[in-house]
Amino acid sequence: MTSALRPLASVVGLVAAAFLVAGCTAGPGSDTPTSSPAPSAGNVDDQNDMEGALLDDGRMFAVVTWGSSTCVPQVDQVTGEGQTVTVTLADPAAEAEKPCTADLAPRASLGALPEGVDPTKDITLNVTYGDLTDDIDLDGDPAAAGTPGGSTEYQPTAGWFDDGALVLLTWGSSSCIPVVESLEGSGTSGTATFVTDDDQVCTMDMGPRATMLAFGDDTVEDDGTFTLTLVGGGLDGTVEVR
Repeated sequence: MTSALRPLASVVGLVAAAFLVAGCTAGPGSDTPTSSPAPSAGNVDDQNDMEGALLDDGRMFAVVTWGSSTCVPQVDQVTGEGQTVTVTLADPAAEAEKPCTADLAPRASLGALPEGVDPTKDITLNVTYGDLTDDIDLDGDPAAAGTPGGSTEYQPTAGWFDDGALVLLTWGSSSCIPVVESLEGSGTSGTATFVTDDDQVCTMDMGPRATMLAFGDDTVEDDGTFTLTLVGGGLDGTVEVR
């Protein structure tokens, strides 16, 4: 059975009310995923390679590509047949009007899994981005309690995409993307500290935001349960990364 993806706003259940927020806490409304890349995350063995991560308790996914940190591709189309999900990435139309920076960084493109996909079982993402194509194998998460196509709980989640490197999904204003101040980790735990700006005024929307965190090879253990502590930026709490 083939199922087409509904717009991201309806899939993740974004609420309709909106309010003005400050300091990167967020109000609901936007369905545009934003990404905060980290140039040091992951390894550039082949910049055409793509990686992926399962997020939002099995409701969403991230496709990680390499390129300019200011020109993050967006998920354009998603369809699913069984445990195979076909994904098309596209550059936002607005980028045609502005130059991209000349850096090379991993960027996370966020999308919602189609209804019918079982996040507790292995998933294959067939991804097309311009002239590039790649297959990404996502390990199923037996503990995933979310249902693709269902409403999100707006909780931070994270997933590994490379050795010692993960994608952190948070929810909030699209104009107040989390900014990492420091990152430290060892073994099965780590702490990400974010910049807190109490004077910052954020737009009245709420959407998914991707932040790349790289602890480095052999620094942390990413083959079991990893506890990530979030500090500052209105994100205080812990995330269990499996």
